[in-house]
Amino acid sequence: MENYIVSARKYRPSTFDSVVGQRALTTTLKNAISTGKLAHAYLFCGPRGVGKTTCARIFAKTINCLHPTPDGEACNECESCKAFNEQRSYNIHELDAASNNSVDDIRQLVEQVRIPPQIGKYKVYIIDEVHMLSTSAFNAFLKTLEEPPHHAIFILATTEKHKILPTILSRCQIYDFNRISVEDTVAHLAYVASKEGITAEPEALNVIALKADGGMRDALSIFDQVVSFTGGHISYQSVIENLNVLDYEYYFRLTDFFLNNKIPDALLLLNDVLNKGFDAGHFITGLSSHLRDLLVSKDPITLPLLEVGASIRNRYQQQAQRCPLPFLYRAMKLSNDCDLNYRTSKNKRLLVELTLIQIAQLTEEGSEQPGGLGPKDSTTLKPAFGQARQAQAQPAATTAPTQSTATTPQKPAPTAPETAMQRPPLATALADKEKEHKKVPSLKKAGLGVSIKYTEQEQAPQTVADAPATPTTGPADEEYYMVNERDINHYWKEYASLMPQEQVAMAKRMQAMHVSLLNQNTFEAVVDNDIIAKEFTALAPAIQEYLRTKLKNRHITMNVRIAAPSEKKVAYNRKEKFQMMAQKNSALMDLKDRFGLEFD
Repeated sequence: MENYIVSARKYRPSTFDSVVGQRALTTTLKNAISTGKLAHAYLFCGPRGVGKTTCARIFAKTINCLHPTPDGEACNECESCKAFNEQRSYNIHELDAASNNSVDDIRQLVEQVRIPPQIGKYKVYIIDEVHMLSTSAFNAFLKTLEEPPHHAIFILATTEKHKILPTILSRCQIYDFNRISVEDTVAHLAYVASKEGITAEPEALNVIALKADGGMRDALSIFDQVVSFTGGHISYQSVIENLNVLDYEYYFRLTDFFLNNKIPDALLLLNDVLNKGFDAGHFITGLSSHLRDLLVSKDPITLPLLEVGASIRNRYQQQAQRCPLPFLYRAMKLSNDCDLNYRTSKNKRLLVELTLIQIAQLTEEGSEQPGGLGPKDSTTLKPAFGQARQAQAQPAATTAPTQSTATTPQKPAPTAPETAMQRPPLATALADKEKEHKKVPSLKKAGLGVSIKYTEQEQAPQTVADAPATPTTGPADEEYYMVNERDINHYWKEYASLMPQEQVAMAKRMQAMHVSLLNQNTFEAVVDNDIIAKEFTALAPAIQEYLRTKLKNRHITMNVRIAAPSEKKVAYNRKEKFQMMAQKNSALMDLKDRFGLEFD
């Protein structure tokens, strides 16, 4: 039986022109060879399977070729090229840094560098996975890498450039290899299929290229796997079956259900997908990609971003024309949020089903926001099935005449923008929580201190008895009560008790603080550091609004200051407190000695 060679090795490029998807880098290397401007150290970095080690071998072979071609390629006829092709060249040395990463291995390499080549001009040392070298090995390699003999060239290859020391990077010419595009991968797979006498559908090769994620070695390995499964005829259906990939058809059907608000059909399709063994997280990730592909298919300018086959591309264009842009934006947001929350969810299927229901309700009449981003409240779900919708519509029809025959005039409710302007979000949350929270015992104004009301026109003090019972609301007669430090601290702590659970740390800090009154309308909160100062500064508008409402003074202003070193309070233990007290009263020390008291 003939020895079988996998496609990744059998069709490994042997010339610069046969390297796939790295045209800019191969052109640079060929020009460097033709002009004789060779560096002493190169660093090839990039994802796995994109041609780093292959380009290093081609480069080493070409610079030692005795009769290179005019276009900068090796001749494959001289003794140096034959020795390389037959894997008996002594001018090219490969070192796997993953298994030879010690200082002793680098010292042996440095000793070999001193020996000049027997045939050719250069001795090339290819160090693969160079990021695996230890720090001491890197340091031992620095001097040789910076000033090697004139006949030595180092080519370092790595997939993790960030793990290499900056001192190594500064001594190398760095070449960043890109992921191979889907088009280039499909073209190369079609070439391999034609050489092997295998028939393959373009859509099937496209799925393989997408699965490889930019790595040619991975693509060829998947190609061999599918060939073994199909026996020589690669079809789209056989590829998605062998690779456990969801068919495009599922997502096209699901999008149609969304556009027609068919929630039961969408849930049944999800159940069908799960019954076939697919993971719900994989399904929602594919839905996000499908919605993204529909978005880029809307405009011919962004159509090149769609990496699918020709026939499926037409289906994307047709369905994209039926999808409104606001629907796509909001659906992508919902599916992405589901993907983010999937790992932490305990009921994963319910999370996905809720997402499908929300997306299916995006195009319902009356559910759009003015900005075109879907429902006004994405957390509110409408009845998903027909009977529930009819039951909801009947009460609405019966109550409409009653509302129209009402004779009592009612004050129109404020619109949402007006309410938002009148009431800050935090103040609204605090008011809602205040209803549920146990009411703080209210103190009489006489107990809180003297409160004197001014008007902005008069700016003259009045007694409490002279103050009007009902405060005026006009701008010329705005309420302006004098406040004191006791009142401010009372409502300061009351505000802290009403803060939401997410700000419990800030609430406890406020409960422990005592604010001071600087002047008639300004109070000051002294904090320990910049971080706390920024938090209080961000919270200051809401605190000011709350205190102005409670104290009936629209001029109250909050000031935040970082405490000076002399102002910071130091926490003392019991022994230190006793020593400080004993310094002020020596009788305490005599009492301690007389009774033999000690601190436990």
